[in-house]
Amino acid sequence: MLALFNSINSAVCGVLGINSYLQGVIVMVCINVIAVLGMSVLTGFTRLFSFGNAGFMSIGAYTAAILAVEFNGALFAGFIAFLMGSITLRLKGDYFLITCLGFGECVRVLFNYTKNITGGSAGFPGIPAYSNALFSVLCVVLAFFVAWRFIHSKYGRNLTSIRENEMAAEAVGINAYRVKRMSFVFSAIYAGWAGALYGGYLMYIVPSSFNLAKSCELITTTVIGGLGSLTGSLLGAVIVTVLPEVFRSLANYRMLLYGIAVVLIILFKPSGLYGYKEFSLKRTIRWFRTLPERQKGRKQAKTEEKEGR
Repeated sequence: MLALFNSINSAVCGVLGINSYLQGVIVMVCINVIAVLGMSVLTGFTRLFSFGNAGFMSIGAYTAAILAVEFNGALFAGFIAFLMGSITLRLKGDYFLITCLGFGECVRVLFNYTKNITGGSAGFPGIPAYSNALFSVLCVVLAFFVAWRFIHSKYGRNLTSIRENEMAAEAVGINAYRVKRMSFVFSAIYAGWAGALYGGYLMYIVPSSFNLAKSCELITTTVIGGLGSLTGSLLGAVIVTVLPEVFRSLANYRMLLYGIAVVLIILFKPSGLYGYKEFSLKRTIRWFRTLPERQKGRKQAKTEEKEGR
């Protein structure tokens, strides 16, 4: 089955003229999109910041690698998130964030020292190569569809109400604890899903790939794309993944560039590229149609200003 799907992927990429390098870029974009979509549901719609999603990525990656089944890793990460969320989500603000940070580092250290199961610091080799470009794109389509349906359901509206005013949400009968735990589990499943794809692409994983820097990267990407926006998260993940490939010579300064990007966005566009709004094709077409009229209006205003002087 795996060989058949790889053959289909090779045929499709051959017809479209996509070489192996571009396929790798597509796979990495898809992995980051899925991870950031999960982070967007947690941070953008519930306003819970977590530095532990790299830990859930590692759980997904190692579980899928050990079991050699793509989605079991994501489900196991969700189960761990349910247990952890049941304990930690009663914490408020920075306490929850610090707990997630400690969890992510504990998972990395655990995988680093369980040599008999995960290979320890030497890594886990021999993972089946199931994450090709076609499979990854299909996963992104499915992940975006599920996230979109979730956000635009009754549960998604509950998330938004908690983000805006948790006390008011509880006053109208919303169980904030359960809803936040649901978003936490949802985010962890997506992180585990992305981790499983990551392991299936590289065919080799090490604990250091899922460190604190990876969690910071996911949060940064979510902020750049725009909080409260799934299409913004998708756009942010594409930008953050593709730009290092375009400016490969500056790869050593990636985290510095991320930090500068976040500061600039906070200063000039605090809500992110698509903060609290979704991409609309109709709105984009209308913007281009009205562009000549707006340019004409600006020129006319400048002319009137000069005549007034």
